[in-house]
Amino acid sequence: MAESSPASRRRESRRQSQNGLHPSLSSSDSLRKLRCSICVKVFTDPVSTQCGHIFCKSCLNKLWKNKQTISCPYCGKTLTQRPDPENNTTSRDISEQHQENSPEENAEVVCDVCEDRKLNALKSCLVCQSSYCQIHLEPHSRVAGLMKHKLIDPVRNLEDYICQKHDRPLELFCREDDMCVCPFCIEGDHKDHITVPIEDVIKERKIDVQQKIQEKTEKIEEIKKSAEDRKIHSEKEKAAHVELFTDLSRSIERCQTELLEMMEEQQKAAEKQEEELIEELEKEITELKMRNTELQQLSHTEDHLHLLQIYSSLCSSTDTSLPDINAKTHENLENLRKAFVQLKGNIEEKLEQTLSAELKWVQKHAVDVTLDPDTAHVGLILSKAEKQVRLGEMIQKLPDKPQRFEKCICVLGKEGFSSGRFYFEVQVKGKTKWDLGVARESVDRKGDIRLCPSKGFWTVWLRNGNEYKALASPSVPLSLKVKPQRVGVFVDYEEGLVSFYDVESSSHIYSFTGQTFTDKLYPYFNPCNNADGKNSDPLIITPLGDSKI
Repeated sequence: MAESSPASRRRESRRQSQNGLHPSLSSSDSLRKLRCSICVKVFTDPVSTQCGHIFCKSCLNKLWKNKQTISCPYCGKTLTQRPDPENNTTSRDISEQHQENSPEENAEVVCDVCEDRKLNALKSCLVCQSSYCQIHLEPHSRVAGLMKHKLIDPVRNLEDYICQKHDRPLELFCREDDMCVCPFCIEGDHKDHITVPIEDVIKERKIDVQQKIQEKTEKIEEIKKSAEDRKIHSEKEKAAHVELFTDLSRSIERCQTELLEMMEEQQKAAEKQEEELIEELEKEITELKMRNTELQQLSHTEDHLHLLQIYSSLCSSTDTSLPDINAKTHENLENLRKAFVQLKGNIEEKLEQTLSAELKWVQKHAVDVTLDPDTAHVGLILSKAEKQVRLGEMIQKLPDKPQRFEKCICVLGKEGFSSGRFYFEVQVKGKTKWDLGVARESVDRKGDIRLCPSKGFWTVWLRNGNEYKALASPSVPLSLKVKPQRVGVFVDYEEGLVSFYDVESSSHIYSFTGQTFTDKLYPYFNPCNNADGKNSDPLIITPLGDSKI
């Protein structure tokens, strides 16, 4: 008596559909030869039997499952061995090419029960392991036993939805192993594991995907808004820069015009004076010529007294002096100097405005810095709020931690930075020596320290009350107009930039540029020794709100 299970009915219907159905699927003999007579679809991984017929490998495996004796589904001939997948490479290549050219046809799932004309499947049943068209699906909505079956949208690879170990639908999801399981699995390998219905996981993941879509959509809007703000800000900056340089250009042109006009006036005055001198000299020459004629006439007489009187009056005429050209040259140079002094004043004023704007911009990246007592040298005293540091009168007994500086009387900030920008300010008022800057996490903390970028330190220091240096390689002496009372430190990690500012005068002190950072960077502080009480004031990390600009 024939088996009556859904799986057996499915196999039987496939056997019954073998004769007559295959040729009717396509008017093309070439396409007909590419279809499996079991699933009536283009071959997937085709294999050939001993009798020469070709089928999908998975179709044969399902049909022959748990059978001792196997036979060809097409001609019924008993087979002594299973097909070798390598025996039919030509059909596999042709079917794969056809699948690439006809993806839509491959996507069709047909009813496993239809005999004469295969209809597209409406649902696939995980319990029956078959796909049904609307007509053959009807019992699943009427028969009590079938109504409990698990129906899904039609799929070709039903075996992927079935537990290979228990031959049951994969209805549950094991959270611990992150895999789908059947109800029997949770009694064995997945016992005591947290399992939930697959539908719940799908809902969760749909929600998760929707949240991610929402987050990314919001991120896109945020980027667009940021880009628009940046564009507006950039246009304002460009306009301000154009105005700045236009103003400077006008100042230069104005100074140049004024200087040239002044020199032109001087030139005209000199030329007028020279013309007047020439005219006067020419008159004197005419008079001299007249006297000379008279002398020539009198030279033949005996009246020597009259001759002497005429010569004396000729010699007593006033000599005309030439203008001092060198004096005018000095006057022009003096005017030129005054013009450059005026230009310098204008440029310094514009520079001060620019630096003030620059400082205000870097202050937008201010962070809350506190001192890390685990890194502090044993001679340093930190305030309770960990915002001030000074050198104490005696060495403290503190745990010898790996991160503590042993020889250098310095301390780092608690927070390290490995990306982006950050800024902090330190009050240095009343001190005659100090070191400030940033240090990388991997610096030597136990031996002697050399403050330079190659050793992981980007710092500026004060010595002897008024000697400032940027500790580059080699160090750079700094000439500051005023003594800073509050120093700002700014870092742009990606740009490799460390800049120092005098906050109260809104002036730039020094910048390390073109650096390459790989470790975390930490704020670095060294209050230095007390110098017999002259340097006993602490270094104080100040809130940005205390800034006077």
